[in-house]
Amino acid sequence: MHTAYPIIQPFLDYLKFEKRFSQHTVSSYETDLVSFFDYIITQYGTMPIPDISHVFIRGWLASLKDDGLTAKSINRKISTLRSFFKYQLKLGVIAQTPMTKIIAPKIEKRLPQFVADKDMGTLLNHVEFGDDWAGKTERLLIQLLYHTGMRLSELINLKEGNVNAANHTLKILGKGNKERVLPVSSELVKAVQDYIAEKRTVFPENREFVLCSAKGKQLAPRAVYTSVRKYLSLITTIEKRSPHVLRHTFATHLTNNGADLNAVKELLGHSSLAATQVYTHNTIEKLKNIYQKAHPKA
Repeated sequence: MHTAYPIIQPFLDYLKFEKRFSQHTVSSYETDLVSFFDYIITQYGTMPIPDISHVFIRGWLASLKDDGLTAKSINRKISTLRSFFKYQLKLGVIAQTPMTKIIAPKIEKRLPQFVADKDMGTLLNHVEFGDDWAGKTERLLIQLLYHTGMRLSELINLKEGNVNAANHTLKILGKGNKERVLPVSSELVKAVQDYIAEKRTVFPENREFVLCSAKGKQLAPRAVYTSVRKYLSLITTIEKRSPHVLRHTFATHLTNNGADLNAVKELLGHSSLAATQVYTHNTIEKLKNIYQKAHPKA
């Protein structure tokens, strides 16, 4: 991978080889940094890293805002620059980071959308899935996403060797190559085993990944999106109907039923509790509704 700016290549190598970030994540860091250095060079000409002050960075961020970028996107770019300058600090290229004077814009907190319990019940107990290979795959992928809260990438990369039927667990390889072990119900283990057994007869050569397409290939992210959208459209009116909504649904149903937040954090594979805390807001909304309906003075 060779970037437009050799100055950022060592940082990208560090992310890839030392931090073990995925290619997708490294590319997004690269995009942000190329955009930043494009701005610096266009506005001020070539400039050594120690000369880049917070004033120039604020100028870039203001130009992004003028271009209509959301607070969330701008925050991601600020986060990229924080990492980049922290790395320069580590190398001794700079004595202090210009990022200390940069304030991230406030993001309007949007509660994660989720599917109601009864609607998930309808989907898994009453909706007809096709009896062909595609239908069986769609049913299992929805069960896996909802019962485990795993990410889309974790689902399509779930290997047969990571299914422990005796212990009722699945081993998941998450972000940053972090492994976590998820407990699953005997019903889900049986569904996975039945699917693998049938796959042995239909696609005997496919023994790596649990799920495979009707052509015997590893599932593509787009195909999973299409399947989830198709089935969620039958049972819910929420506007977001992506695989990630099933992850939100998993977490929300757990917290609504009193699960400990630290346990939910471990199940989701979050690196910090801050990311998991968003699900408590959904619980609070639910409590407000119950209070308003049930309390005579509400």
